[in-house]
Amino acid sequence: MSGRVEPSGGNPYPLGLRLRGRRVVVVGGGTVATRRVPALLDADADVLLVAPELTPALRAHVDAGRLRWEARRFVPSDLDGAWLVQVAVDDRRAAAAVSAAADERRVFCVRADDRDAATAWTPAVTRHGPVTVAVLGGGDPRRAMSVRDAVRALLEARPGPLSTDPAEEAGPVHAPGGRVALVGAGPGDPELITVKGLRMLTEADVVVADRLVPGLLLDELRADVELVDASKIPYGPARTQEEINRIIVDRARAGRFVVRLKGGDPYVFGRGGEELLACAEAGVPVTVVPGVTSAVAVPAVAGIPVTHRAVAHEFTVVSGHVAPDSPASLVRWDALAALRGTLVILMGLKNLAAITATLVAHGRPEGTPAAVVQEGTTGGQRVLRSTLGRVAADVAAAHLRPPAIVVVGEVVTTLPPG
Repeated sequence: MSGRVEPSGGNPYPLGLRLRGRRVVVVGGGTVATRRVPALLDADADVLLVAPELTPALRAHVDAGRLRWEARRFVPSDLDGAWLVQVAVDDRRAAAAVSAAADERRVFCVRADDRDAATAWTPAVTRHGPVTVAVLGGGDPRRAMSVRDAVRALLEARPGPLSTDPAEEAGPVHAPGGRVALVGAGPGDPELITVKGLRMLTEADVVVADRLVPGLLLDELRADVELVDASKIPYGPARTQEEINRIIVDRARAGRFVVRLKGGDPYVFGRGGEELLACAEAGVPVTVVPGVTSAVAVPAVAGIPVTHRAVAHEFTVVSGHVAPDSPASLVRWDALAALRGTLVILMGLKNLAAITATLVAHGRPEGTPAAVVQEGTTGGQRVLRSTLGRVAADVAAAHLRPPAIVVVGEVVTTLPPG
């Protein structure tokens, strides 16, 4: 009689691992590793990533110094001193070699390719403030996800009793022809996605994610969800957007529910409009789920209100990805310099020196308070306060890097630094 081999040794023993400062090895640099690494970083683990190549999302973690990367294949000595290893490769022979090395060193091993050969399982997880709920479904990921989602509903205090209808546990029912949701993931903190956006993620068959999407949201996807890393699509800027549009439309036409997950809000410099138009031309229905935009949320978390009574009655959000003197610029920087309210600049770090010089040249005083917030709302947040005349030099000296928000105006000094 054939069938799935049940894991030996009885039921798994549930345990919460405190990994702060402890070595965890991740073998593999693809989409599975992309989904698993953020939770390890959130646990403050000392993560060693071993893989010849990485997804852009993982590379961003490396560039930010959040983990170490060995650009090669696994060798057994990688597990020396490790407390846990996660194997995120498709090659069963290579995965078995990692398992063997882990067994020799008595290191628990999670295997994405073979749950029965693993010595540890990753549960379906939901997080609600300080509460983390992890569910193991006896080897059935769909069952674990169903229970996890029911618990999440309780934690969020949604009205109405929990359903136990088996038809609902079988997964969402999609309209014929598939559909698309453009979902804003918020500015970086995974808890700042909307309730509706989170529900869309639990129903998705395909998730097309930007580089700035909070990684912990990807860790909570069902195991059978296709994850497409939009930043990995190998084209130039214009062709990349065309390819993203094609992927969204093709998957929806195949009858799948596609969530296009975008950092911040889909329509604030997010090309959500272009994606909606592509779906409309293809006859694919679209739901738009607004997100918390970094233009307002990031300054707020840094202690900077974009408006304040008797200080600023207006705020303007502008993209700084094009230099002020470029023929491609659509921004009237001379007009912005004449405004008295708050100026919020997104994607402006590269051109900050030119932007600030242009504002000063058109009359905005050099002493106007200015601030830059790097990786706002996340554990990597850094805040620099300066003046319009000095902020570009101060940013360079502090080695601040994108993503970052620039705020110019008296509101920068309205509240005491937090």
